[in-house]
Amino acid sequence: MKKPTLFAGLSAVALLSSTVATPAVAQDDQDASNHQSSDDFHRDDPIIVTAPYFERLDFLAGTSALAGEELAENTRGQIGDILTHLPGVSTTSFAPGASRPVLRGYQGNRVAVLTDGIGNIDVSNTSVDHAVTIDALTTDRIEVLRGPAVLLFGGQAVGGAVNVIDKRIPRGVPDEAFHLDALAGFSSVSDEWSLGGSVDVPLTSKLVFHVDGSYRDSNDMRVGGFVLSPDLRAEVLETAEEEREEGNLDEADEFEELAGLRDRVPNTAARTWTAGTGLAFIDDGGSLGISFNIYDTLYGVPSRPGAEHHHEEGEEEEEEGEEEEEGPVTIDLKQYRYDFRGSVDLGSGFFEKLNIRAGFADYEHVEFEGDEVGTTFDSEAIEARVEFVQADNNGWRGASGAQYQVRDFEAIGAEAFVPPYTSSQYGLFTLQEFDLGGFEAEFALRFDTAEIKAQSIGFSRSFNNFSGALGLSYGVGDFKVGANISRTGRAPSAEELYSNGPHIGTQAFEIGDVNLNSERSWNGELYARYDGNSTTFSATVFVNDFSNFIYELNTGEEEDELPVFQFMQDGARVWGFEVQGSARIFEVGSSQVFVDGVADYVRATIDDGGGPVPRIPPLRLLGGIELRNADFDLRGEVEWVDDQTRTAAFETPTEGFTLVNASAVFRPWGRDKNVSLILAANNIFDVNARRAASFTKDFVPLAGRDFRVTARFSF
Repeated sequence: MKKPTLFAGLSAVALLSSTVATPAVAQDDQDASNHQSSDDFHRDDPIIVTAPYFERLDFLAGTSALAGEELAENTRGQIGDILTHLPGVSTTSFAPGASRPVLRGYQGNRVAVLTDGIGNIDVSNTSVDHAVTIDALTTDRIEVLRGPAVLLFGGQAVGGAVNVIDKRIPRGVPDEAFHLDALAGFSSVSDEWSLGGSVDVPLTSKLVFHVDGSYRDSNDMRVGGFVLSPDLRAEVLETAEEEREEGNLDEADEFEELAGLRDRVPNTAARTWTAGTGLAFIDDGGSLGISFNIYDTLYGVPSRPGAEHHHEEGEEEEEEGEEEEEGPVTIDLKQYRYDFRGSVDLGSGFFEKLNIRAGFADYEHVEFEGDEVGTTFDSEAIEARVEFVQADNNGWRGASGAQYQVRDFEAIGAEAFVPPYTSSQYGLFTLQEFDLGGFEAEFALRFDTAEIKAQSIGFSRSFNNFSGALGLSYGVGDFKVGANISRTGRAPSAEELYSNGPHIGTQAFEIGDVNLNSERSWNGELYARYDGNSTTFSATVFVNDFSNFIYELNTGEEEDELPVFQFMQDGARVWGFEVQGSARIFEVGSSQVFVDGVADYVRATIDDGGGPVPRIPPLRLLGGIELRNADFDLRGEVEWVDDQTRTAAFETPTEGFTLVNASAVFRPWGRDKNVSLILAANNIFDVNARRAASFTKDFVPLAGRDFRVTARFSF
C-alpha cells in the first residue's frame, strides 16, 4: 500500500489545539463540584500549553464535558457508552466492543471524534461495527461540542464533535519527582476487569517525559431478559413453526432455542490494551511535543438472526452435503499512532500565537468468521492543522488556519465490500469574535475541497464545499440568550459512494451510490442559559434543513442471504431541543444537596413523503439528586426513554424504558488528596432496554443490572 507523505500535508495544515471549557458552575459552588474538573499538576503556576482562546465563544453554547471522578464513574470500553448522560447524546450500541457517540440524532460521518483537536484517524466513522480507538482509562477529559462553531472541525460535523483530551503530549511541568494518575475497576455485568495509568516525569525544568498503559478484559454481557426483541422473537418462532411443519426438526429446534435465548448476549466479550509514551519541551515562549501509542483490541460481533450466508465454496459444499456451520464473527484491531503538537508565542503583533497539530496512524483490523479470515481492512492516514491566534484588539479576537487530511484505504478478502481508495481533503477556516458591550457577535467561514479516488473500479469524485456561521448573543448579569445560523457542506464518504457487497461485521449487504452529491444544510439554533450562584440552566432549540441528505435504508430485499442496506439521498429536516439544569436546594452542615435534570428530543423526516430518518433516538428525560461533601458524594438518578414508533421502512419500533441508577464516591483522605473509591449500581431493576439509534437493537439489548467498583488515584 502506498503511504501518505507527511511532508505533503504540512504545506496545508491547521489546528484547533485549544480545549473548550465546560459550562462553569458558579464560583461559590466550585468547591462542591471539583469532582467534575480534571486534576492539574501540583504547582502554583503551571505552564499550560493549550490556548484559552476558544473557551468563551458563544457559538459553543451546547458544550459539555466529563472529567475527574465523573469520568472515572462513567468509564466504559467504548466512548459512545461513556457520554449517554449528557444532553443530546445517545450511542450506536452496536456491541460492547464497538459503540460510537450519536449527537442530536446524527452518527457516523456527521459526528467528528477527535483526539486533542484532530481526528481520531481510525475507521469508526465508516461503519457501526468498527471500534473507536480511544480508551478512557488513560483519558484526562472528554468534551462534547455542538452548534455552528463545530464546522471548524469540518463540514462533516453537523451533529457535533467529541474531543478527547489525553496526556500523552504533556501540557505542564510537574513540581514533583513524578506525577501518577491511575484507575482500576471491576464491573459485574460482564465480569470486566480494567486497569489504566500514566506517569509524567520532569527530566529538566522544561522537559517532561510521559508513559501510560491500560488493560481491559470482559466476558459476554448480561442482560435483563430475552436477547431478541419481542418482534424478532415472534418472527423467529414463526420460522421455527414453519420448519417443524416441513419436517425439519433440527432446524426448528435451533430457531426455538434462539428465540428462548436470555440473560447473556453470546459473542460480546472484548479484550483491549493500550500503551503510549510522549515527550514535551515546555517554555514560556511556546512548546513542542511528540507521542506514540498503540491501541489493540479483540471483540465479538453478535450474530444477526437470519443473516447467515454462504460463500461460493460454501454453496458447492452444500450441494455435496458437506456444508460446515460458520463460526462467530470477531474483529481483531490494531492501531499505531504518532502525534505532534507545537505552539509559538508570536509576540505583540496582530497574531499572538501559532499552534500546530499533526497525527499519523497505521490502522488494521481483521474480521474473522470463526478461525477463518473474512476481510482485512488497512488504513494509513494523516491529519494536521495550523492555527494563527489573533491578539485581542479592543474586543476583536479571532483565529484562522488550515487543515489537511489524507487516507489510503484497502479492504482485502472475499467480502471486501469497499474497493481500495485514496481520499484527501484540504480546508481553510477563520473564526472572528466581537465584543459590542452587552452584545457579542461571531462569524466563521470555511472552505473544503475533497477528492476520493477508487482506481480499481475507475471512479474518482471531487467535491468543493463552503460553510459559514453567524452568531449573536446578549447577556444581562448571569443570564444570556443567543442565536446562531450556519450553512454547512459535507462531501459523501467513500463507503457511501463505493460500497457494494456483503459486510460480515454488520452482517448486511451494503450498496453505495457513485452519483451522490455533497450534502448541504441550513442550520439554526436559539439558546438561553443562566449561571447563578446556586443554579445553572441551559436550553437549546435547533433545526437543520438538508438538501441531498444521505442515509442508509433497509430495502427489505436480500442478497447473499443478507438484508440489503442501500445509501440514498433526498432532502430532510431535523429539529429538536436540549435542556439541562442543576440547582442547590439546601445545605446540611458542610454538605450540599443538588437536583439536576436533562431532557432532549430529535425529530427527523425525509422530504416528499420519504418518512422518518432511520435510527433516531426518542424523547429522553433524566433526573437526579446528589449530596456533595468533602469526604463523600451520594447520588441517585432515573432515566426515562419514550417509545420510538416513528420508524423508517423495515425498521422495527423500539419500546421505551426506565433505568434507575445509584452511586457513591468516598474520599478517605478528603477531596484534596485525589484518592477516591467509587461504587455504582446501574440498571438496578435489571430492565431489558434497547436504544433506537442502534443498528443491532433487536438482538443486542443494553447491559442488565451492573455493580461497579472503581478506584482512582492522582498524585
